[in-house]
Amino acid sequence: MIEHEFIEEDSLELADPCGEVLMAPPAAVEVPDEWRVLDSLAALTHHRDLDALDHSLVLTLAELTGARRVTLAKCFPEDSVLESVVCCSPDSRGAYHVHPLEPERLGAALGPVHRCLQDMQAQTETRNGLHRQLVPIVREGRAIGALQLDSALAPLRSRSLIDGFARIYANYTALLHESEHDKLTGLYNRRSLERQLQRMLQLRDRPLRPYPLAVPPAQEQRAAPAGEAAQVWLAIVDIDHFKHINDNFGHVYGDEVILLLAQQMRACFRRGDVLFRFGGEEFVALFSATDEVTVHGVLERFRAHVARFAFPLVGHVTVSIGYSRIGVHDYPAVALDRADQALYFVKQHGRDGVRGYEELGACGELGRGLAAGSIDLF
Repeated sequence: MIEHEFIEEDSLELADPCGEVLMAPPAAVEVPDEWRVLDSLAALTHHRDLDALDHSLVLTLAELTGARRVTLAKCFPEDSVLESVVCCSPDSRGAYHVHPLEPERLGAALGPVHRCLQDMQAQTETRNGLHRQLVPIVREGRAIGALQLDSALAPLRSRSLIDGFARIYANYTALLHESEHDKLTGLYNRRSLERQLQRMLQLRDRPLRPYPLAVPPAQEQRAAPAGEAAQVWLAIVDIDHFKHINDNFGHVYGDEVILLLAQQMRACFRRGDVLFRFGGEEFVALFSATDEVTVHGVLERFRAHVARFAFPLVGHVTVSIGYSRIGVHDYPAVALDRADQALYFVKQHGRDGVRGYEELGACGELGRGLAAGSIDLF
């Protein structure tokens, strides 16, 4: 890996992503001993949640190096668009705090990070006694993020530490990714639903990010109007007559239908929406929207898209979709049950349709005789 180094001893100062001027702290900084490093690694790899892991990584590096700021920027590997940014910096008393930042609001401040991701090469910059180091985080030949460290610790003394943590982070997130994703489709698996649901609920009060959509923007806008809060919705997608596909064409073509449907879900939903293969021919989508009309439109367009898609040998396949809004205190099983009742209604009334639990309840179509749905909650 080739490193780009820029040394400028002038009156300029380094600005952090928050717009503050970074100056070197007055106290001398020593390289941490091996016992502190090992203890930090043990604490880091204790986490099973990616958000907690990200926070722990920047906090650990900041404490070990006495940094003025540590930034972790993560991107979508397929196009290097930034997905998230977390920073760790000390307050006026020297206590470190971790806080997330919105990539869209940082603009030119993330220019060095973008160059590091694009070139997949480390970079070093020194100004006024403060050293800025950027190290790409590479997994399977692709940059999944970058670490930026602003510290008084000389690069020759801290570089191996940052490189090591970047490699450990890449390897460890690969293991977490494998444990949380379905091997056939690459979507999240059912064991990760509760964690992802809690994450979506925590993010629901933030502005909806303008992730690209497969449908034209004029047809689908899920940005929240001013003063209107986003809500979290759960949809269950079930392939109609999937047993007939397996019986008539074999399980290999059945798996191909599942794989291609997962690809169509990725194409039709935003990057920020969370998609699962819940088991067999059932899929789950978690996403944010401000109202049920928008939700129904999103899911109806996906249903119509699938109905038009030509699956090799099998031909045309349809899906049934049931959905429900999720309250902040709802358990995953409760949210799934409501969406599943709506799904069951669709399957009992001709399949190849989209219905919502709240809409069905409002018009009195969820009668007392409605049987339990098809999804296995436990």
